[in-house]
Amino acid sequence: MGVKTYKEAGVDIEAADKFIQKIVPLIKTTYQPGVLTEIGGFGGLFSLQEYSFTDPVLVASTDGVGTKLLLAELLGKYDTIGLDLVAMCVDDVVVCGAKPLFFLDYIATGKLDPAKLEDFIRGVVKGCQIAECALIGGETAELPGLYEREKFDVAGFCVGIVERSKIIDGHLCSPGDVVIGLASSGLHSNGYSLVRRLFSPDELRSSLGEELLTPTRIYTPLVLKLLNQVPIKAMAHITGGGLIDNLPRVVPRGVTIEIREQSWLVPEIFSSVQKRGNIEKKEMFRTFNMGIGLALIVSPEVAESAIQILRGEGEKAWEIGRLIEGDGSVLII
Repeated sequence: MGVKTYKEAGVDIEAADKFIQKIVPLIKTTYQPGVLTEIGGFGGLFSLQEYSFTDPVLVASTDGVGTKLLLAELLGKYDTIGLDLVAMCVDDVVVCGAKPLFFLDYIATGKLDPAKLEDFIRGVVKGCQIAECALIGGETAELPGLYEREKFDVAGFCVGIVERSKIIDGHLCSPGDVVIGLASSGLHSNGYSLVRRLFSPDELRSSLGEELLTPTRIYTPLVLKLLNQVPIKAMAHITGGGLIDNLPRVVPRGVTIEIREQSWLVPEIFSSVQKRGNIEKKEMFRTFNMGIGLALIVSPEVAESAIQILRGEGEKAWEIGRLIEGDGSVLII
C-alpha cells in the first residue's frame, strides 16, 4: 500500500503535540485552588483540601453541542461553541446546588486544524473562567476514516461539589410553589437539526446565522450567589425537551407545572423559526427553550424577593407559573 507511518495514514502526532503546547498557557488561566497537575498527564488531579465541607457530594455531568457545530462550520466561527460546551455541563451541575470544580473536553476530528481548534479552546477557556472552574485536561483525537477531514465533534465533562444537606433535588416542592424563569440568550444548543432544515445555507450565512450562534448562557455564578440569599426548592436547566420535558424531572409525583405562556418576553428568533416551519406550539415548547434558559422553583413567600434580587443583578427574570396538584405534566396556558 505504500503507507509506512502513522502520519501517512492520516494521524500527525507531532502536530497534535504542538497544538497542545500552544494552548497550555491559555488553559492555565482557568486554574483554581485545588489543581495539582499540569496539562499532559494521564489524568487531571484536583484536591478538595481547599474546600470546607462536612459531608461533600460530587456532582458530574457530560454533554455536547449537537449539530450547532455544523452552523459554526458554515460561518467559520468556532469560539462560541466552546462556550456552549461549558455552559451545557456547568449549568446541569449547578441546578443540583453544586459549585463546578473542574472541566475536561474531548475533541474528535478527521484532520487536525490548529487554528480552528484553538478558537474552540478559547471559547472553552472563557466559559470556564465565567463558571470559575478549572480546565484540567482533555483529549484531542485525530480519526481519519471515522470523520471527514474538516469535520469534528466535541464533548465536555464537568465535576462539581455540594454539601449533602444542601443538595437541591426538588423533593420539597409542593402545590402553590412558584416557577421563576430566567431569560435565555436565544436557542442555546438545542433544535439545530430542525433549524438547519428550515433555512438555506445562504440564509444561515447572514446575520441570522450569527444570531443562531449566540452561545448558551452560563447561569452558574448567578445561581450560586442567589442560593446564599434565597432558599430554592428545585432548578431545571431548559435544554432538549424544553419546558415540557425538563421541569417534570425536578418535581415530585403528584405535582403538575402550570406555565403561563404570556408571562415572559419570547425573543423574535423563536417566532421566525415557528413561522418558517409552520410549527405547532407544543412542538416549539418541546424542541426549544422559548426564551427561558433556566427555571427556579421557590415558595410563594420568597418569589418576589428572588425576582428582585435577580433583576438587581441585571437578570431578566419573571414569574412564569405555579405548581398545582396533578399528574406530573406541564400545562402551557
